[in-house]
Amino acid sequence: MAKTDVKVPDLGDSKNVPVIEVLVKEGERVEKDASLIVLESEKATMEVPAPESGVVRGIKVKVGDKLSQGDVIMALESD
Repeated sequence: MAKTDVKVPDLGDSKNVPVIEVLVKEGERVEKDASLIVLESEKATMEVPAPESGVVRGIKVKVGDKLSQGDVIMALESD
């Protein structure tokens, strides 16, 4: 089983964007493109999708955290 770090994708010119919702729990299985967290910038609300299917491991963010492009959100363990 391989672990993949899930990172914040390109947010345009936005930085320090707050997490307004965490949609998954530790140990939960997710499919590719399932929404993991929701970010809200001044311009838009954005859901961050899973880059692949797997089991959520090591969630590193919580509601209220501020994230920028490249920050690690969590790890996914693929089969």
